Amino acid sequence: MIRITRLTLIRGTKPLLEAADLTLNPGEKVGLIGANGSGKSSLFALLRNEIHADAGDVDFPAAWRIAHVAQETPALDRSALDYAIDGDTTLRRLEAELAEAEAAHDGHRIGDLHAALHDADAYTVRARAEQLLTGLGFSNAQMRLPVASFSGGWRMRLNLAQALMCPSDLLLLDEPTNHLDLDAILWLEDWLKRYPGTLIVISHDRDFLDGVVNVVVHIDAAKLKRYGGNYSSFEVQRATNLALSQATYEKQSRERAHLQSFIDRFKAKASKAKQAQSRMKMLAKMEDLAPIHAAASFSFEFGEPDRAPNPLLVLEDVTAGYPPTLPSPASGGGSNSSTPSPAGGGGPNLSAPAPACGGGLGWGEAVPVLRNLDLTLQAGQRIGLLGVNGAGKSTLIKTLVGDLPPLAGKLVTGKGLAIGYFAQHQLEMLRHDQSPLWHLSRLAPTTREQELRNFLGGFNFAGEMASTAIAPFSGGEKARLALALIVWQRPNLLLLDEPTNHLDLETREALTVALAQFEGTLILVSHDRHLLRATTDEFMIVADGGLQPFDGDLDDYRDWLFRTKLGQAKPVKEETAAPAPQVDRKEQKRQEAEARQRLSAQRKPIEARIRRLEEQMERQNARKAEIEALLSGTEIYAEARKDDLKQIMFEQATVMKNLEQLETEWMEQQEALEAIAMPS
Repeated sequence: MIRITRLTLIRGTKPLLEAADLTLNPGEKVGLIGANGSGKSSLFALLRNEIHADAGDVDFPAAWRIAHVAQETPALDRSALDYAIDGDTTLRRLEAELAEAEAAHDGHRIGDLHAALHDADAYTVRARAEQLLTGLGFSNAQMRLPVASFSGGWRMRLNLAQALMCPSDLLLLDEPTNHLDLDAILWLEDWLKRYPGTLIVISHDRDFLDGVVNVVVHIDAAKLKRYGGNYSSFEVQRATNLALSQATYEKQSRERAHLQSFIDRFKAKASKAKQAQSRMKMLAKMEDLAPIHAAASFSFEFGEPDRAPNPLLVLEDVTAGYPPTLPSPASGGGSNSSTPSPAGGGGPNLSAPAPACGGGLGWGEAVPVLRNLDLTLQAGQRIGLLGVNGAGKSTLIKTLVGDLPPLAGKLVTGKGLAIGYFAQHQLEMLRHDQSPLWHLSRLAPTTREQELRNFLGGFNFAGEMASTAIAPFSGGEKARLALALIVWQRPNLLLLDEPTNHLDLETREALTVALAQFEGTLILVSHDRHLLRATTDEFMIVADGGLQPFDGDLDDYRDWLFRTKLGQAKPVKEETAAPAPQVDRKEQKRQEAEARQRLSAQRKPIEARIRRLEEQMERQNARKAEIEALLSGTEIYAEARKDDLKQIMFEQATVMKNLEQLETEWMEQQEALEAIAMPS
């Protein structure tokens, strides 16, 4: 069990967590969510004992083995397969001890170590590592390549493989899907469902969270709030809580006003001093709920595109691939690279780098990836491209945008075609020494600066941020800028290759809404299943060197993937966790419901009386204000209105007395209500 008690965590001058409490049970799969900068990664560092709490405690069994994904990968000559196996540190330690025992000819020690290696599954470790790497998108040939030959994104996959190879009781994963394609995400999701330990995962992929986690922990207002269920369940519960919080805040504001009125009136009176002190303490202890503002979260929309040709473009018997003047993709090529290809298109819409995950064919010869492509793209089509890692999805997108000329066949574009292109490595194509305003002014050199600033403000680049170099911006902010540049150009065809990389949940949702409302034509490659479902009408699959319509949905694609491509990546043996103690949940829920009903029945008449008292106090306060307005004027003091003045003074005394009696009873009823606490 992980128990966090009164935890305070401060970074610089910013408190990330203040007196936060949380309990996680063994075997739970937890999604840790919160705004960027809220402290998710810092909490991971705390669990790994890399930083220390400023106050409070974090307790879990000292014997627990913790696995996490390393952020750095040395450029080793060691093979990818051996590097993945290195994640099982216990196994590697036993192997080293065996080598020492053999060198010392210590027969007894050698026997003990062979038994320990057997217990550590040493004799199936290579098969297990191969299956892990296959699931994460590595071909058999790539597994034998040195780590140094892989690009940054592929090295992160190797670090993930190491973490999964490590026998652990607690697995910490920080954005594990960022460097994965859809096929690898589906495999990872399947693997994590069977993981027997406690899992805590930070992710902005809502479908991934829905498929894996059964608890969500939300970092909000420097607290840790636990919700049962997956991410979709959290959204429903959160929305309900926000609505209740707004109502509670409004009610609390009224209660505070009544308390303050009582204190102000009676704190100087000896007979009421004790009561006033009690009310002051209650006011100080009253939980201060922040009002739920109706300010809209980040959103944007694509402008209505100019009239589009129909068809927009046509591929006729095209062979797509890399000509002799470009680096070729690696065998089993992937979605990450460190070698940029020449720029294509206009403005900042530069091409993604060619895949460069070790062992490619190099320069000097054409490399066909897809053959016999026939596609007529009609206006209004919304296509999601599916296909396993390295099948050629990015190659097809680059061919459509014009970055890769066809190696054979013909590509015909319609007159008036305007393409908006987001490449996988779009952020690398931005000028990091320049500002958002500079990037946009390149697209619109004759537009007034204020108009450009207004547009950028709509993407949360306001004030000085619009004219600041983007180098220190987060990945999400740079991705927002890349989207803004596309939106400005009002394309009638969007070609988007993994546009959600680096985006947080709020910005992903804004992109989903904007694409759903986009009136042009869309071709989308994404590992975000929620985005694919919400924005596309049909799927096409890139497989076996060609392009075909896919007759099915994403669940059908998952089944096809495991049946045809990832079947060999299933674990060698199913690991099962020790069964949890069985609890009659149905009976427990029935008893809890009965207890709530009993307490509710006791509270209802008190709550009704409080409402009536509040209504009476509001009427008395309204009349009190009217009397005070009359008494503040001069007319009432005229000789002719002496009788009226006496009557009003008498009524004022009556109103004050009534208010005192009502407030006293209101306080008594509040105390009675607090004594009947509803279960949380």
